Amino acid sequence: MWSMRSLLLGAVLAAAIMPAVAEDWPSHPLTMVVTFPAGSGSDVLARILGARLSEILGQQVVIEDVGGGGGMTGAYRVARAAPDGYQFVLGGTDTFAQSQTLYKKPPYNALTDFVPVALMVEQPFLLVSRNDLPAANLPEFIAYAKANQAKMQYGSAGPASGSNLTCTYLNAAMGVAVTPVPYRGAPEGLQDLIAGRIDYYCPIVAAAIGQIRNKTMKAIAILSRDRSPTLPTLASAHEQGLTDFEATYWNGFFLPKGTPAPIVQKLHDAAVATIDSPSVQARLKVFGLTVVAPDRRSPDYLTQFVTAEIKKWSGPVKASGVSLD
Repeated sequence: MWSMRSLLLGAVLAAAIMPAVAEDWPSHPLTMVVTFPAGSGSDVLARILGARLSEILGQQVVIEDVGGGGGMTGAYRVARAAPDGYQFVLGGTDTFAQSQTLYKKPPYNALTDFVPVALMVEQPFLLVSRNDLPAANLPEFIAYAKANQAKMQYGSAGPASGSNLTCTYLNAAMGVAVTPVPYRGAPEGLQDLIAGRIDYYCPIVAAAIGQIRNKTMKAIAILSRDRSPTLPTLASAHEQGLTDFEATYWNGFFLPKGTPAPIVQKLHDAAVATIDSPSVQARLKVFGLTVVAPDRRSPDYLTQFVTAEIKKWSGPVKASGVSLD
């Protein structure tokens, strides 16, 4: 009898405490975990979002870059974090979609180990090469790669990363087999590309836009169906003959499973207010990032979207032949 009363009392107290906890949230700084190193495209995005998000929430949002494992290390840490709303991850195509097929036993389940908060932005992948590679467009690049594939190398942020899987996907579409060179993140790989130590890379726009503008590397194609407003003169892969090829990268916020719904809603509302800020949108545009439409921002939509993305990328990942333990 007393044990039943104790259980009922505990349930009543928990129900009373949860709204109070959510009402007080956030009462101290939060941590946004970025799954790639400082200087990466994800890090650039996080710092743009984090400054405005801090203002809206009234608490500092600390950006913490947790690189390694193709982005899996940082996401795994948040999956195992306390569900109190003070630690969330900036997830993306690689960490929440591609990884689920790439790993035989993923360290986390993207659909059940997290609470989706909001889909935020999208951007295309790019094909960039060293400046002295003798190809000015995608058809010329394909011809060169077919003739020289045995001695070429491309860079990636590890086998589980979006850059590697996109290049692998592109290689299959071109009909070539090229040796990958893994790096901890895009900054290191792009530096070696600039130095001519590797031949090409498939980064997101945000990671390479500065180097492209400075002409320290050569932009060959936008790997989405349409051109990017940030690089309007760069033709897409679709325009240049790969009509069935498309690779874009998206980012969204995710909290650990079990996070109270009122906290999820508060972070969602703050995230939407952040990407609706004119100053944030202006900065995102500079880096080739597109804010998703309002009807694609809800937690429910993000759940459905991640489910569809896992299915979408399972084919290219399996076709790549890459499988990790």
